[in-house]
Amino acid sequence: MHRHFDDELQGLNQELIKMSEMVKTAINHSVTALDQRDRQMAEEVISKDNEIDLMEIHIDEVCIDLIAKHQPMASDLRLITTGMKINADLERMADLAVNICQRVLEIVNQDPITPPADISKLSLMAENMINDSITAFIESNLQMAKQVMTSDDQADKLRNDIKEDLLKNYMEKDPSTSRRAVALLLITRHLERICDHATYVAEEVIYLMKGKIVKHHFQELP
Repeated sequence: MHRHFDDELQGLNQELIKMSEMVKTAINHSVTALDQRDRQMAEEVISKDNEIDLMEIHIDEVCIDLIAKHQPMASDLRLITTGMKINADLERMADLAVNICQRVLEIVNQDPITPPADISKLSLMAENMINDSITAFIESNLQMAKQVMTSDDQADKLRNDIKEDLLKNYMEKDPSTSRRAVALLLITRHLERICDHATYVAEEVIYLMKGKIVKHHFQELP
């Protein structure tokens, strides 16, 4: 029976990996749609969000089924409930990718302004943080979880740099660019929030491994 339970837990891990790959693809495509002014790609990200929503529901059902069938205790129960929280964070990241695409659709037919290069850097950072946080969960890698948390400050700095760039080089110099610049500011905010959610996943990993809540208490990392 215990071997069967272990196999089912491994199956949960695989489902979360699949979910994270779907989310990373959505984020990557949303920023590509921005860079290439690709309306079709933006619309595809939005239309595929339903698949991610269904995946979230499926993973929640797997977790509830594991609890109902095996009535796990202590660390096993904490593992499953952590998986449910991570699942919710991943789904929220996908929603933010949709938000990015909605902003893209608002400006795709307007005269382009060059997005700051740091937007692409922030997108890549978001994808890497998602990957590392999920890997930390699957591999019980405490150090990797800590690294994700420390990366959040870099994401905040990139957000601030992009904001300054857009304000100084577009909105202040040419007010007619304000609507397009605001869309880019919102996209930047969405990317930074994705990084926040990856950080929340890392916090859950630390709680899972150490039983210590580090949310809002970064200086107390174990």
